[in-house]
Amino acid sequence: MSETFILIPGRTSKQGCGISEGKFTEGYQSEINLLQVSPRDMQRLALAEGERVRLTSETGAIEVAVTAAKGDELPPGLLFIAYGDLSSRLMGGDTHGSGMPTSKGLDVVLEKIG
Repeated sequence: MSETFILIPGRTSKQGCGISEGKFTEGYQSEINLLQVSPRDMQRLALAEGERVRLTSETGAIEVAVTAAKGDELPPGLLFIAYGDLSSRLMGGDTHGSGMPTSKGLDVVLEKIG
């Protein structure tokens, strides 16, 4: 089973607070290594908390654990991951002259692993 979604990487408040403690702390690492999925998509795809999925973009692929987004903060069809090593692997290197690669609205394919 695979399905196309739109990925919105960004910073979380928990990630912002954790940066003062260091990027290699358990709290910071758990924040950047978790994919948020809308509760409706979690149910529709029969995904369980902590289950691992593969995300593939034009430029890379990652394996990541999933969690249900809180309430209605993430509509079906969109995914969220905090900026970090995993999200960077899905972004291309072209900055279109801005110095920053495109990091919002990435088309990705989600596949359940196993």
